[in-house]
Amino acid sequence: MSPDVVTDLQQRYLADAIETATPAMRLTMLYDRLVLDLNRADQGFERSDIKLVHDSLVHAQEILITLRTTLREQEWDGAARLAALYDFLHHELVSANVTKNRDQSRRAAGLIAQLSDAWHQAAEKLASAPAEVAGGVG
Repeated sequence: MSPDVVTDLQQRYLADAIETATPAMRLTMLYDRLVLDLNRADQGFERSDIKLVHDSLVHAQEILITLRTTLREQEWDGAARLAALYDFLHHELVSANVTKNRDQSRRAAGLIAQLSDAWHQAAEKLASAPAEVAGGVG
């Protein structure tokens, strides 16, 4: 198979996986990619690859914007605090990118890793909940 065919198949598989995923799975997918972007940025810092740092941090910022804008603040009391945390993390990543501050990027990555773990645990609990309970969330 040609590389173009493989890439097309991979993209179609990914699109299908996203379309059929539950909201909780989509959220954890976003967090997985966010963590991956921050790991790539750190690798870029390690190798002095400024383009990799920049591209990875910009994509991470885009994910934080998506998480922030899709947050349903009127449906959950804690949403306003989470929105503020997303805003803070976005600001930290923008600043880390502009100043090429690896420590700042790592601190944000540490907070994001904790959030990711929490959302993964919540998604696992939701997936194991009885159907009538899980069906009422989201």
